[in-house]
Amino acid sequence: MTHRPANRSPATRIPRRTAVAILLALAMPAAFAWTNKPVRMLVPAPAGGTMDVIARLLAEQLSVDIGQPVVVDNKPGAGGGIAINTMLAAPADGQTIMVTASNVLTEVPHVLKTTFDPLKDVRPVAAIARSRLLLVGSPQLPAKDFKSLVSYVQAHPGKLGFASYSAGTASHYAGMIVNQRAGMDLQHVPFAGSGPALTQVMGGQIAVMYDGMVTSLPLIKAGKLQPYALAAKTRSPLLPNVPTFAELGYPEVDFSNWVGVVASAQMPVELAQKIQAAVDKAAQSPKVHDRMTALGYEPIAEQPLPQLSQAVRAEFDRNAAIVKAFNIQP
Repeated sequence: MTHRPANRSPATRIPRRTAVAILLALAMPAAFAWTNKPVRMLVPAPAGGTMDVIARLLAEQLSVDIGQPVVVDNKPGAGGGIAINTMLAAPADGQTIMVTASNVLTEVPHVLKTTFDPLKDVRPVAAIARSRLLLVGSPQLPAKDFKSLVSYVQAHPGKLGFASYSAGTASHYAGMIVNQRAGMDLQHVPFAGSGPALTQVMGGQIAVMYDGMVTSLPLIKAGKLQPYALAAKTRSPLLPNVPTFAELGYPEVDFSNWVGVVASAQMPVELAQKIQAAVDKAAQSPKVHDRMTALGYEPIAEQPLPQLSQAVRAEFDRNAAIVKAFNIQP
């Protein structure tokens, strides 16, 4: 007599599709992991700010995806220099990476002495979202569009100013270029960050400001600021009714910063590609994607490492020419 093995009970039998799904889920961390140790994620900004929020969202998702703790370490100061030097002092083995805004590489080095070369010492790994620059003013200003703003400024020569979140940044560059091209004499008033500058603009002490979408968007939605123009070639889905400077006849006024991950240039390309794949996957998760969009960021499509490095160099060179043309001093 042939003995057949006893059938498993329904409680222990696992359908084939379910078993495959479980195996794939268990394999996911291994597929995107570039390390089997905890990862240190440096942030060149204080805890609690927008950059810190993005870093912690990304760290949480990466930790799930790679199966390792990703610990955020805030290192503010020196225009990002403290965080970058900390990163460069660590081994380029993928255990230490940095989440930053691109202006740390493309703007700050032109007006602040650094101990590193942003193009030679730092490798851009992944750009995940972009914040565009826009011109905003107090709702109390009688000018309700850009054309009437130019007329208003010209009717009050030498009496009005534009704020920037720091001298030598895109917020400063845009104001100088638009002044020159539109025939305005808005006086530059630099601040240490967007917060105090926007307070002065909303209060009417300063006429307008060139600010990042991330900090201005909530105030625009609350009716505390009015937007005049976006420093871009295409309109933003976040403010679809706001014209671009390109539409208004100023295509050169095109400024934005991306937020993403950078590493030491000594990191091997193969390792950087693995980290890029993991970061891009984490950024596309609904939780990270939706939160970044809510903050005013626009997601960026994946870019090959050489293309990303070339974009950083092009932005760096363009800003260097602007600094020279307008004699912007450190």
